[in-house]
Amino acid sequence: MPSLDRPDPVIIGHVLAEHRELFQLISQAKQAFTDTGRPLGKRRQYAHERLTELRRHLRDHFAQEEQGGFLEEAVTRVPRLGRRMESILRQHPPLLAELDSLTAALANFRLDPADWHEIGQQFETFISHLQAHERSENAVVQEGYNEDLGLADD
Repeated sequence: MPSLDRPDPVIIGHVLAEHRELFQLISQAKQAFTDTGRPLGKRRQYAHERLTELRRHLRDHFAQEEQGGFLEEAVTRVPRLGRRMESILRQHPPLLAELDSLTAALANFRLDPADWHEIGQQFETFISHLQAHERSENAVVQEGYNEDLGLADD
């Protein structure tokens, strides 16, 4: 049985792997909005596919957290983190709704460059909301496990 004062390398490794996968999905979606070498219709299709994939990943990621996991374990180790964990879990539905709104906007997109730019800006706003959420999660996990995950605080 692992000691409560030492981090579990399997758990820390899993958290880091989740963040790498999330970063990769976000980067792929961002590419669709910044790649000017493809026709707008192809970029729209690629962006829609990437956001749909990102949505599936986040739904699964959030479901794991809500059913217990790293956050719950962190709170078990450091009970005062309970309110912060609850706040983090309450952010899940609005984040998914924000992503659903973007996906719907892409589905209804009519190849207007101004609208494309607006959807790209909304995606950047979503990314900032998601990154703030992930920073909050990281802080709880790091504090609960007394371990610096080595993730940038940007």
